[in-house]
Amino acid sequence: MKEFSFELIKECPKTGARAGIFHTPHGDILTPVFMPVGTQATVKGVTPEMLNELGAQIILSNTYHLHLRPGEEIVKKAGGLHKFIHWDKPILTDSGGFQVFSLSKLRKLTDEGVEFSSHLNGERRFMSPEKCIDIQNALGSDIVMQLDVCSEAGASYAEAVEAKRLTKIWLERCFEHQKNPKQMLFPIVQGNVFKDLRLKCVKDCIPYAKCGIAIGGLSVGEEKSVMYDILETLHPVLPHDQPRYLMGVGSPDCLVEGFARGIDMMDCVLPTRIARNGTAFVKEGKLVVKNAKYKEDFRPIEEGCDCYACRHYTRSYIRHLMNAGEMLGATLISIHNLHFLTHLAADCRQAILEDRFPEFKDNFLKNFVY
Repeated sequence: MKEFSFELIKECPKTGARAGIFHTPHGDILTPVFMPVGTQATVKGVTPEMLNELGAQIILSNTYHLHLRPGEEIVKKAGGLHKFIHWDKPILTDSGGFQVFSLSKLRKLTDEGVEFSSHLNGERRFMSPEKCIDIQNALGSDIVMQLDVCSEAGASYAEAVEAKRLTKIWLERCFEHQKNPKQMLFPIVQGNVFKDLRLKCVKDCIPYAKCGIAIGGLSVGEEKSVMYDILETLHPVLPHDQPRYLMGVGSPDCLVEGFARGIDMMDCVLPTRIARNGTAFVKEGKLVVKNAKYKEDFRPIEEGCDCYACRHYTRSYIRHLMNAGEMLGATLISIHNLHFLTHLAADCRQAILEDRFPEFKDNFLKNFVY
């Protein structure tokens, strides 16, 4: 896997926060990093040019959704996901495991794989570990994820044990089947909220982690304090010389807390999802632009922000767009929210490099209420 490598540049001695460079075939990723999510091969309401301008280094797409439509063969014929979506930087594809288990009410798990119903039309489908890898090979993403089992919040210990068992079996098969040197497979650490299972799963994953490892099954309903406790447990046993990806977590407070526990990469649909409801991230927490009190507020979403939306538009105008049902309103807030998170990650990185991350973390969390 000469196409991939990870340089750990600096580590905070007090927290374990890390600054590094993840080298991939489509460019370097400066870590820690927030990764915008483009589930169906688009970050909702935002063009690739906008993503470039706001500082995105890598985006995500989802194997499950792209398999159902337009189909991986269409993407392959288009020249791969990078050409299909007009994005020349790295792309990570989630295996679709979480979507299979969260969107499909009728599903059957066996050692061979998972049988499920399409959430689009109810059609029965089957995904094996090998099929999961084949789909991601056809998509041509840089980072591919193993097929895994994400157990639900509140799952019993026995259910978590079975999920971990299947995750291990499927990892072995994904690893054997993944032969593309331009793609890096990330194993996924599962185990729900049970520390002993998490630690055992790390041991299962390490032989297959060549340049990256992921932590799944968190932020699915448990308290944030529980998630932080799990991350603290995993921090000393995860590979030190590889990027660590916490899946599906990305509120600003969780971003900073995750980085403080040795996480290098995080993603979440939250910034664009709340934007569509008229909510923006600001340093104090959130600002609901749709509220009536902003009707005659001619300030930007956040004073001092240099994103496209804040440079050119006011709260009053964006409120008007949202209340009029105009798409541009959600796009402008999405740009701001994604800019907020990508630059928060960059600010964390700079603070790590300058040996002031603990102070940066404390100051940010003291002022931020979400």
